[in-house]
Amino acid sequence: MSETQENTLRLVKAASEALTDGMVERMATTGSNALEVLDRLNDEDTRDAVMHIIDRLTELHRSGATDTLFDVVALLHAGRSALTDNMVERLVVWAETMVSNVANEHLAEFAGEACGAIHEAAEETAQVKCGGLMSTISLLGKPETQQALRFMLAFAGKMQKNVTEPDKE
Repeated sequence: MSETQENTLRLVKAASEALTDGMVERMATTGSNALEVLDRLNDEDTRDAVMHIIDRLTELHRSGATDTLFDVVALLHAGRSALTDNMVERLVVWAETMVSNVANEHLAEFAGEACGAIHEAAEETAQVKCGGLMSTISLLGKPETQQALRFMLAFAGKMQKNVTEPDKE
């Protein structure tokens, strides 16, 4: 027997004498769990999923996105750690307010009417044959055109006023 083999046998004998029953039990459990994982990798779907994850992780690493991913995770963790109960409560109240402002019957009805008007206008204008400068000038002389232009100008003016002036609350 060679010296390397003798050294290996002495190492194995020393390790087996040093192991307690608890250590042997933990090693057996760990080995069993490792074999279970390997057995699960024999399943074709699981193996395909793991290989896909490895491929995507490699792509993320090559593009430098793993650093960004971990930065985002660290940021989310820091934000979560910094949030107080009061902040969470205020965020929930704000979200409820936004939902109740946006998800109301009047706004839904208005959006439906606006969509309907856009579709009708698109169909109507698609059927009209376009003319030259003189037809545009004659179109400007029609009361409906003037009323529509006045509406758009008033609407734009009110929007600008509402955006530029501070709230009067």
